[in-house]
Amino acid sequence: MRLPFVALTGLALSSIVPLCPAAETPNKIKVLLVTGDDVGAHPWRDVSQAIRETLLASGKFDVKVSEDPGILESASALKAYDVVFLHLYNATLPTLAATAKQNLLDHVKGGKGLCVSHLSSASFKEWSEFQKLCGRYWVMGKSGHGPRGVFKAQIADKDHPITKGLADFETDDELYAKLLGDAPIHVLVSANSDWSKAVEPLVFIMDYGQGRVFHETFGHDAKAIQTPNVSKLIQRGTEWAATGKVE
Repeated sequence: MRLPFVALTGLALSSIVPLCPAAETPNKIKVLLVTGDDVGAHPWRDVSQAIRETLLASGKFDVKVSEDPGILESASALKAYDVVFLHLYNATLPTLAATAKQNLLDHVKGGKGLCVSHLSSASFKEWSEFQKLCGRYWVMGKSGHGPRGVFKAQIADKDHPITKGLADFETDDELYAKLLGDAPIHVLVSANSDWSKAVEPLVFIMDYGQGRVFHETFGHDAKAIQTPNVSKLIQRGTEWAATGKVE
């Protein structure tokens, strides 16, 4: 079993220290950002840093970064966090151990949150319950996107706390399409895909047990994360997944 570890968020992501609760910020939402692998076209460390900075900029979060998904093998470590933010596709890393899989499910079912970002839904392809947990999931050879470029993202639900006050916006990113799955989801943002010739869900939410899942498909690179409305969606979505509300 790998020992759980995290990278100190105030230092480079390669600096590793033992995991411990952030007692100095008791009123902030505790986020565990799990990263460490992806396809070669995705600069995962840059994107993870952009996600971390986006969350910290809101002033609402305390973020710890783990570059080893083996952190999920520790149920006691997970208890310190309100939400797990998954920015990981295990292209080269092995799949999660059975204990880690169960811990993540129990974490969300018990009332905590999960955020799924970009290609993360393609992870752990043998794990059917994870696919249900994601609501919609990427399957290699079936899901896809056209060339990265500028497209218009449309607010599908303008009344939800995550999207309230936001207008349709343009972003320069990959427009994910043909994600699979039939779990009930609440679509918040969508876009017309030239590649699939269909309206595709780009941001959506769902309940899982007593917990909540926020799934956003943006984030090919740091620039995509830093699009103002994408940043706001990530901030609000993470807060909603952790607490069930946006203040």
